[in-house]
Order: sequence, then structure tokens, then C-alpha cells
Amino acid sequence: MVATATSAKKLIAVTLRVWRQAGPAAPGKFVDYPAQDVNPDMSFLELLDVINDGLEARGEEPIAFAHDCREGICGTCSATINGKPHGPGRGIATCQTYLRSFADGDIIIVEPFRAKAFPLIKDLVTDRGAFDQIQQAGGFISVRTGAAPDANSIPVPKADADLAMDAAACIGCGACVAACKNASAMLFVAAKVSQYSLLPQGQPERDRRVLAMVAKMDELGFGNCTNQYECSAVCPKNITHDFIARLNRDYVAALFKSRFQQASTSTGGGAG
Repeated sequence: MVATATSAKKLIAVTLRVWRQAGPAAPGKFVDYPAQDVNPDMSFLELLDVINDGLEARGEEPIAFAHDCREGICGTCSATINGKPHGPGRGIATCQTYLRSFADGDIIIVEPFRAKAFPLIKDLVTDRGAFDQIQQAGGFISVRTGAAPDANSIPVPKADADLAMDAAACIGCGACVAACKNASAMLFVAAKVSQYSLLPQGQPERDRRVLAMVAKMDELGFGNCTNQYECSAVCPKNITHDFIARLNRDYVAALFKSRFQQASTSTGGGAG
């Protein structure tokens, strides 16, 4: 018989310095929450759960934070950890951040996504409904319910299909906005526009879509892109900023065609 020895996981101690704010109009401040004997394999959201259990046991208000699937799929979890949306990892969401990413004794600063278009609701929770409004402005294909064509009836080049799938991977978490010094939503809008503009099914409404979504983005108070690419650096789905260039090309082409049509209509052009 061969004896094997297993070593116990070394536990760590960290302190969460969390932004607490009871509501949009209430004053906010950072509050420290020490956590002892933390398993480094615990997820960041699990640690928040443990801290909240302790707060509730003492009759104190738990930390409000957004979460749902906890699998990096839904985009609900949204927190800035040590100054970076979703934390120190790359290509992962807050729910996929684990305590092994931090050292024993670390002070971890946790705050909400900060952007004018994402007003704070409470503590770490912000209202990202602005993304829904942009999507509703044009991020869809108008097909009568029950009349969608067979998936294989329209050939799509593999390169285009792959790019469209890359763009469609966007989960709408808002990290791109939170990371941008201008709070720009260009990466989000670029992904949502490109996932359709690359496919044949998206062509009939291509120009109207990009004009409407960009107009809604501007109306909601998102800033302009200055091409520093913090957005793609923090995207949990590694969506490339190349889609922003594609969005700009589509927008300029659609704007030119729209203005040309308006000019032709106003001057009576085109009639013989």
C-alpha cells in the first residue's frame, strides 16, 4: 500500500472595502469588512454572500449587489474591483473572479460601475436599462413570428459567421462603459450592430439599425470613443475593438445614403 498525503488548502484573510450608498440621493462612503479564514477557491460573489450572512445575523443592512446566473453568461454581475470592472482577471465576469486572484492580507476595493448613463440604485447596483433602450432602438431583425426561414436556406461564408458569433457573444454587462474615461458605449453598440450587419438576414434594415442605435446611444448620455481600448481590455467575452471600426464604417455609409436621399427628395431629383 502506498501512503499519500494531502495538504489542507491554506486559508487567507482579506478586507473588502465596499462602497455603501442607500440610494441615488443618499451620501455614499467606503466601509471595511474584514474576512478571516477565506478559502481561496471561493468566488468573489460567494465572499459577498458570506459577509452578508454575517451582516444579517447582526441585524445590519446587507450589501446590495447584482447577480443571477453566476456562470459568466447573463451579464448581471457588475462591480469594479480594485479599479477594474470585473476584477483582475481577463475574459471573465465578476462572478468568475476567485479569491485566489488576491494575496493574503489584501484590501480589496469594491465599488459600482460609474457612468452617467448607469445611475446608481443602491450600493453596488446600477441601472443599466440604457442598454435595453439602445437594443430596442434597432438591435433586432424584423421577422414575422413563426415565419423565420430555415437556418440552412441562406448560405453564409464561414468567416462572416465566425465574426457574427464573436460579436453576438456580448452579454451586455456594461464593463466597457465603466472602463472608458468617457463612459462610451461604442463597443456594446458595435457588437450589437455587427452581429446583424455581417449576416444576410440583417441587410434589409442595416442602415436604419445603425443610425437608430447610435442616435439612441448619444441621446442617453454615453460619451464618445477616443480609441484607447480600455473597453476591449475589460470585456469578459474578449470582444475586440475592431468592431468599433466596423460600426464607424457602417454609420458613415448609412448617414451618407440617408442625406443623399433627403437631398434628392427635397430637390425633386430622380424624376424624369
